[in-house]
Amino acid sequence: MSAKKIFIVDDDIDYINGTKVVLESVGYEVGYITSPKEAVENIERFGPDLIIMDVMMEKMSDGFDLSREVKNDDRFKDIPIMMVTAVGDETGFHFSAEAGDRAWLPVDDFIEKPISPDELITKVAGLLGNR
Repeated sequence: MSAKKIFIVDDDIDYINGTKVVLESVGYEVGYITSPKEAVENIERFGPDLIIMDVMMEKMSDGFDLSREVKNDDRFKDIPIMMVTAVGDETGFHFSAEAGDRAWLPVDDFIEKPISPDELITKVAGLLGNR
């Protein structure tokens, strides 16, 4: 059986590299991009089983916008999205209660950074389930 594929969309290369090491250490294949503008074409090319994305990238709302774009695209609508972000620390607003709202924040899980490696692995495994 081939490895599950996880695609990361985040403008913080240090976060990407750390997350990539953790996920690859337990057998996942990991791809990434640092620009939300190129995310959709790269998601299509990579064919992930799960997407991990940040909220604040080039613009404060990039993650919100991208999650809606992905979930409204028939090619990707069934791919779980885990939003991992420090938006709460940066803005004082916490959006975890809105996670799952198909119009506003259509993500399958919303986690505030920092996240421990063990929690990341547990959350990813839970979202992937039997995919």
